[in-house]
Amino acid sequence: MEAFSSFFGETQSSASRNGWSYDSLKNFRQISPLVQTHLKQVYLMLCCALIASAVGAYLHILWNIGGLLTTLGCMGSIVWLLSTPPYEEQKRVTLLMATALLQGASIGPLIDVAIEIDPRQGLLMPTALFILVSAFVGCAVAFGCFSIAAMLAKRREYLYLGGLLSSGLSILFWLHFASSLFGGSAALFKFELYFGLLVFVGYIVVDTQDIIEKAHFGDLDYVKHALTLFTDFAAVFVRILIIMLKNSEKQQEKKKKRRN
Repeated sequence: MEAFSSFFGETQSSASRNGWSYDSLKNFRQISPLVQTHLKQVYLMLCCALIASAVGAYLHILWNIGGLLTTLGCMGSIVWLLSTPPYEEQKRVTLLMATALLQGASIGPLIDVAIEIDPRQGLLMPTALFILVSAFVGCAVAFGCFSIAAMLAKRREYLYLGGLLSSGLSILFWLHFASSLFGGSAALFKFELYFGLLVFVGYIVVDTQDIIEKAHFGDLDYVKHALTLFTDFAAVFVRILIIMLKNSEKQQEKKKKRRN
């Protein structure tokens, strides 16, 4: 239980060290005011990137622009952003918004699948809307909870997980590569889906602590840090959406069998 209590910070009495309290949720003393200001900039930029991503997804729904080109454009924008000097702030912010817009367009085909679950005159009907909103809210709640947990934990407490997560990401890559060459199974796809969700949720914690630690040492590049968190958010959202789509398909199949 000591590890659990350290996850939420120190409390006033020895008895409360086995859990958490409301006071522990307000304990940001380990984060200096400068770093707190930096985190506000990072999360503000992240919110702007999410809005741009939503615009990109909407543009795909209107004009069907999402695909390989937008994916390559997104990767190119990321490389361009990372190679741009930090003093060109306006250019880097524009590149981040372009990355988010292209990423949203690339996710657009998956959103089309969600819309087609309950098509009626080409409109976004309640079932599809429920799936999309639930996936986004679930992702936002998970992202917020794990980010706050990383902020409340002791400095560098979870950075050691970075090596394990990198190994997990490598496993995902090789599994995907092998399945593309030799063909995959439903069980393998399900493992990749849930294991990938676990890996990227872990990256939310590690990346948040890494950003805080870098900021303590003077790295206040909020654009790059927002990009890091945005990629984590997008990866978690895609996997949650796929899981919800799979569950919706199973429910529809069960309803059809009952009707027959």
